Amino acid sequence: MFDFRLKVFYITAKRLNFTKAAEELFISQPAVSKHIHEIEQYYETKLFDRNGTKIKLTQAGLLLYKHTEKLMDIYRDIDFEIAALSDHSKGELRIGASTTVAQYFLPKYIASFKEKFPDINVTLISNNTEIIENLLTENKIDLGVVEGQPNHQNLKYTCLVKDEIVLCTRSKNKEISKPNIKIEELKKLPFILREAGSGSLDIIASQLKRNRINLSELKKEIELQSTESIKSYLLNSNTYAFLSIHSIFKELKDNELKIIDIKGLDFERCFYGVINQGDQNKLQELFFNHIASS
Repeated sequence: MFDFRLKVFYITAKRLNFTKAAEELFISQPAVSKHIHEIEQYYETKLFDRNGTKIKLTQAGLLLYKHTEKLMDIYRDIDFEIAALSDHSKGELRIGASTTVAQYFLPKYIASFKEKFPDINVTLISNNTEIIENLLTENKIDLGVVEGQPNHQNLKYTCLVKDEIVLCTRSKNKEISKPNIKIEELKKLPFILREAGSGSLDIIASQLKRNRINLSELKKEIELQSTESIKSYLLNSNTYAFLSIHSIFKELKDNELKIIDIKGLDFERCFYGVINQGDQNKLQELFFNHIASS
């Protein structure tokens, strides 16, 4: 029902890239340009300023984007609520999630999803991001919710919620009394690191590399495969670890862990909903919409 031209505009405005918008919409780049041109003709105004391969929204484009975003939310809610009344709210949904997501983010959404759709049988598999993506490409799960960076061209990634990875240590650790440190000081700290294939480790390595630090330059005291084991080790040593802010709310509240800010370095990321390209069914859509509307 949603006017496809406005959807094309919305995705293009969101990505600020005609090629990426075309890939996400499964249409050609000339088709994207055609739909945008038709909207510009209708409103008799430019929506994008073009400078070679780069584009940015005009004032009119920004205004239309804000209204289109509201329309997308309305149509998503309509689809979601109608689906809740239909036969599509029955079946089986196999979910795979990376370890941090499975432990600290997903359970409350699965619980409320089951409460709303009791006839949908939900199973959850937890492992690192790389394994979850492999299970999805092998059709052993229906959808994934992962951390880290998009890696597979044949998978479609949708940002569900923003997350931040923070540097933390136990509150009793007096070796660093100041609330922030310089990037270079990371090389002097004893670290607990995640295993290869971890989405968190990929993000950390990528951000450090942008700041001319290789992951191998960090002093690795130990490698652990779960956030809970990392937190337990942290609480009993003067070590440091990069952890999702979602995973340490309790420890921060109880003053067991503290965050050390790193000047000029941020580890922002998304928890991504992932499906195979071109393979979206009503149950997948229903679950992602449930997270978005909760």
